[in-house]
Amino acid sequence: MAFSSTSSLPVMKQTKPDAERTLLNAVEDRYGGVKVDVEDSMDCNDYVSLLRDSITQWRKQGKKGVWIKLPIHLANLVGPTVKEGFRYHHAESDYLMLVYWIPETPDTLPANASHTVGIGAFVVNDNREVLVVQEKNGAFKGKDVWKFPTGVANQGEDICKAAIREVKEETDIDTEFVEILAFSQTHQTFYGKSDLFFVCMLRPLSSDINKQASEIEAAQWMPIEEYVAQPFNQKRESFKNIANICLRKSRRNYTGFSAVAMASSSGKKSYSYFNKLQLENENTN
Repeated sequence: MAFSSTSSLPVMKQTKPDAERTLLNAVEDRYGGVKVDVEDSMDCNDYVSLLRDSITQWRKQGKKGVWIKLPIHLANLVGPTVKEGFRYHHAESDYLMLVYWIPETPDTLPANASHTVGIGAFVVNDNREVLVVQEKNGAFKGKDVWKFPTGVANQGEDICKAAIREVKEETDIDTEFVEILAFSQTHQTFYGKSDLFFVCMLRPLSSDINKQASEIEAAQWMPIEEYVAQPFNQKRESFKNIANICLRKSRRNYTGFSAVAMASSSGKKSYSYFNKLQLENENTN
């Protein structure tokens, strides 16, 4: 991603007919561009002058993309930045990121994140009962449909951890992650974004349900055959497929992807998901 930086550019000075102007502080990214974090308040006219001089210098240096991060308390600088040719890239609760492509070549700046990551938690106990809920809000409100606990992974949250968290929040059941059984991709969902939805199997570590009052109408342990047989599941292909996968898993006739912790090239902990059992069996043969 172009947000990563490797070295700082020195504060540059450009001689003008009667003054020297200090340029915006920037750091280089790994893709030939620069990133600017504007932190201090300044007059709009002074800011625009600094921005123009900086772009002139970066153009001479052969820089490509420019990323300017404006914190919310400097929202007054958004308009002037846009007037200089910048466009919105993405926003978070406390800042707006704007971008600008300097060279007269096709713009190759990466788009904003295109997907959300959702999870559905298939929690099944030793009696082959599955944990199901009815929701107070959303598409399933008032439809008398029993469904898996579901939710969206938070930023920086692993899929396996998100599944455990969502089950705990909605039902107060403690669980441990077992496998990813299946996933799907849909488009044009939330504000035009695509969605990756992972069906995760979890093993319950407790059994007493305490439903989340704000979101869950009811929660219970249901025999898995009864869950699968719901008309809602049988009439919709995607739900029917997932229900049948879970049914087969409960009969030990299906193998999903285990979460395997490993370190990334940067040393950060991450998870890969694959058929660990089959790989281990092949390695022993």
